[in-house]
Amino acid sequence: MTILLTIFVYFGILLLISRLVGKGGNDAFFRGNRNSPWPIVAIGMVGASLSGVTFVSVPGMVMSGDMTYIQMCLGFIVGYFVIAFVLLPLYYKYGLTSIYSYLGRRFGGSSRKTGSIFFLISKLTGAAARLYLVCFILQHYAFSSQFSMGSWKVEVPFVVVVLFTLLLIWLYTRTSGIKALVWTDFLQTLCLIGALFIILWKAGSLLGMDMWESLENVWADSHSRMFEFSDWSSKQHFLKQFLSGVFITIVMTGLDQDMMQKNLSCKDLRSSQKDMCTYGMLFVPVNFLFLSLGVLLLQVYQQTGLPIPSKGDSLLPDLIASGVMGDTVLVFFTLGIIAAAFSSADSALTSLTTSFCIDILDIERPSSRYYARREKLRKRVHLLMITIFVLCILAFKSLDNPSVLDAIYTIAGYTYGPLLGLFAFGMFTKRHPRRMWVPAIAVASPILCFLIDHITLMSTGYKFGYEMLMFNGFLTFTGLYLSSLKNKQHPSLPAQS
Repeated sequence: MTILLTIFVYFGILLLISRLVGKGGNDAFFRGNRNSPWPIVAIGMVGASLSGVTFVSVPGMVMSGDMTYIQMCLGFIVGYFVIAFVLLPLYYKYGLTSIYSYLGRRFGGSSRKTGSIFFLISKLTGAAARLYLVCFILQHYAFSSQFSMGSWKVEVPFVVVVLFTLLLIWLYTRTSGIKALVWTDFLQTLCLIGALFIILWKAGSLLGMDMWESLENVWADSHSRMFEFSDWSSKQHFLKQFLSGVFITIVMTGLDQDMMQKNLSCKDLRSSQKDMCTYGMLFVPVNFLFLSLGVLLLQVYQQTGLPIPSKGDSLLPDLIASGVMGDTVLVFFTLGIIAAAFSSADSALTSLTTSFCIDILDIERPSSRYYARREKLRKRVHLLMITIFVLCILAFKSLDNPSVLDAIYTIAGYTYGPLLGLFAFGMFTKRHPRRMWVPAIAVASPILCFLIDHITLMSTGYKFGYEMLMFNGFLTFTGLYLSSLKNKQHPSLPAQS
């Protein structure tokens, strides 16, 4: 009941904010009327990026990889600056609503749809994986026990938890879209960070330490290792982690309609760049605190004698569920996990709706057959995305991956790689590949990567990690280059908004 009450109060606040922001048409839903305050966007993007997966998975990563995830976070900083000073100027130059419209300008309409489809696949799987973990926690730790209602015994199935969560998100995003999300994400980030500090404080107090002593204790712990330079075959090697961090940020933020849609709602390029740089600098200390929490949690397990869970993702939830940390922490943990879940899922649904409407259906073009009923169609697409989301979450439950964050980055290596190759080729060359070949190359590249990974593992024992993203992008780039060698045409492509 404590968890249910926390959810309903929090949702009521989100719905109130959505109402205060006001209703709007497609311009408010897709672009936020181009007047979002950049500091609010920057803080809100922290919550959207962290998600419930970070809240649960990052502390658990210290069990197997110590604090080496910080190497990837350092690469994130470089990636954010690349986005701010390379990609954002391009997007604002053309006044894009969907960033995949650039591919239409550069390579033609089929490439635009190809880029959008890869985004739809990537975002659906990634966001569904994040929300799956949150729904699993709610169902497993809050709703799995039987509730007595007179002579009736009620159990809440997992699918009901999923439907209930997505219904709440749909209610406050269906009208104002990105205009409301800028403000609700700001609130959700504050809740998430506040919950993190409360849990850190409680973990330290259980060990008899204040906040400063807790950080000193983390630094002295054997799990505080941050850098790996010796073992090249390890997925935690510095070069692999750092470069993966750079490119993961570029593709999962800079080439991601979800993350860019908030930035493109700022009034001008300079505001958007300040937003991106501020957000990038905040990301490292926040993740450092999550990793520090993981070290402290392991010490709490040892001190209390509780069995350490086999899955890293269960490290924090199991301790909360044991009652050791008290009801106050339970409330703040629920608040943090819900805030993180809503912050990532609501923006994902909005961006999926935007990309499908703008890139696939082209409803904003006056000559489109959908133009006259574009707002009604946008609402239907939004509901469709909710339905697909449910199916993807149920699929993740059947897979039961022990580390959701690792699964997300692995999937990204295959689905975001072609986007990396397409944008890099378009921006850094003036060549024109054959238009009909571009979709085929983008599809063939991840298939070839999968085969190469399998053959390499069988013959040498080497397993590709997050560097698969860079390799995938390189294959796409190479294929586009080869297809442009005999193509002497320099077509003047029509402008697309």
